[in-house]
Amino acid sequence: MKHLAEFIKQKRKEENLTQEQFADRAGVALTVIRKIEQGKENLNLSSINQVLKMFGYILAPIEGSDAS
Repeated sequence: MKHLAEFIKQKRKEENLTQEQFADRAGVALTVIRKIEQGKENLNLSSINQVLKMFGYILAPIEGSDAS
C-alpha cells in the first residue's frame, strides 16, 4: 500500500489539488483520499479504482498468482 499511497499523493500534487478537491473530482469521500495517502490497508477496492481511473489505472487481482 505504500507505493499506492505515494503514487496517489504525487499525482494529486502534480494536479495542484488539495485532498478535498481531489476527492470531489474523483467522486469519493475525503476520508478515502486520506486513508489511501496514509497507506491504510483496509480500503475498498472499488473506491481505490475510482481514484485511480482519474489517471487511467485500475487495480485488479492477478489470476493464478502465488500470494506468498
